[in-house]
Amino acid sequence: MIVALDHIAIAVPDLDKAIKRFMEDFGLPYKGREDVAAAKTSTAFFPLPETSIELVHPLNGEGPIQGYLDKKGGGIHHLCFRSDDLEADVAHLKAKGYQFLSDEPSIGAHNCKVIFIHPKSCDGVLIELNQPQLD
Repeated sequence: MIVALDHIAIAVPDLDKAIKRFMEDFGLPYKGREDVAAAKTSTAFFPLPETSIELVHPLNGEGPIQGYLDKKGGGIHHLCFRSDDLEADVAHLKAKGYQFLSDEPSIGAHNCKVIFIHPKSCDGVLIELNQPQLD
């Protein structure tokens, strides 16, 4: 079951500049950076009550975020909903005809299981579903 809006991801061409903006200009609490090699992404998180803003930047100038930046120059990339049973939510949405960008969830930032719903299934919005894993 979807239980929360986990984060809003913003693709940024200059991660350090964007981190500084959110920390210094907006005064948001900074949780730190994390590289997600499998997604070819560097991330930085600013947790706010019940959600986060995630800045995403291409790791080594590669991957889908680089393509997004080349095409759009930055902006809101996706919405992420937190799930307490990712497999059940994926099965439910597939049964309703939703298309996913991959066949199975993978590991994303914070060691969460993640999967993305194709924007064609959601009025042009890229939706990520994630489930934190128990350590």
